[in-house]
Amino acid sequence: MARPTLGHLDPQFLGLLDDVNARLRTLFGTRNQTTFPLSGTGSAGMEAAMVNLIAPGDQVLVGVNGVFGTRLAEMGRRMGAEVVTVEAPWGEILPEERLIDALEAYPGARLLALVHAETSTGVLQPLEQVGAWMREREPLLVVDAVTSLGGVPVAVDAVGIDVCYSGTQKCLGVPPGLSPITFSEKALGRVRSRTAAPSSWYLDVSLIAGYLGSERRYHHTAPINLIYALHESLVEVEEEGIEARYRRHREVGRQLQEALGERGFEPFAQEGHRLPQLTSAYLPDGLAEAPLRRRLLEDHGIEVGGGLGPVSGKIWRIGLMGEGARRSSVDRLVAAVDSLLERDV
Repeated sequence: MARPTLGHLDPQFLGLLDDVNARLRTLFGTRNQTTFPLSGTGSAGMEAAMVNLIAPGDQVLVGVNGVFGTRLAEMGRRMGAEVVTVEAPWGEILPEERLIDALEAYPGARLLALVHAETSTGVLQPLEQVGAWMREREPLLVVDAVTSLGGVPVAVDAVGIDVCYSGTQKCLGVPPGLSPITFSEKALGRVRSRTAAPSSWYLDVSLIAGYLGSERRYHHTAPINLIYALHESLVEVEEEGIEARYRRHREVGRQLQEALGERGFEPFAQEGHRLPQLTSAYLPDGLAEAPLRRRLLEDHGIEVGGGLGPVSGKIWRIGLMGEGARRSSVDRLVAAVDSLLERDV
């Protein structure tokens, strides 16, 4: 990030941007040409996905089983859509059969939006069955992969995802400020067929595409130095090997979850659908989570997240992502937890 800042139309920078886009296609598992780092955090990616596809009055389905499904639904409402939610208790997946039933019950729905890795609960949502069902049908599949990209397979083309967005500060280990995003040709067809432009000029993918393509039409100034950082992260992903990276996250997440279980923590996320890179757990009986979490930060310099929404004050959310997904991170955390629990006994 400390490298000299080039202009956003400098040929050297444009070459680097093209390489970033190609590497993102590999990571997303897609051939989509419209794949790029959007200027903004993951929530900007979420808004771009929705605002490009939704027109006022459209009916859309949104899966809600945590904070970010709730946010998707709220964005849809603000864009004038008729939002129908398919809900599950926090900590549980949305059964794909129920999602398909909802799509059949609302044949006019223009899209289905789902969170792949729900950061507020630690749940990994299955997508393969609903993606296969939607592939040859009219509704588009929008997927939030903010916490999954680079930590678990996303497989955009294999699943049949039409728009998928992420964030750089999770498993890619890049400072926040970019949202990698990809649009399928099916999704771009929806954008091109709009009778009115999206309500957001800044997030209009049809305008941004002019900058990404051969014409290089100016749209807005790209965050050059953040893209330097993303490029370096993607090079590191290639050097490690993407399957090795997934395996590392999987092994480290399992190590943490087993260690917490041995200490009386109870998993919050549904068995068989737990994220390895974000562990959610109830604390042992009798322990107040907030004071213990504060002492963990003050005494040991380790920050973990608390619960949100209906599980506020009840669970911990522990991220092991990117460079943080190391056995040394687990060992340090477990040693600190042991020290704190001994003081509370």
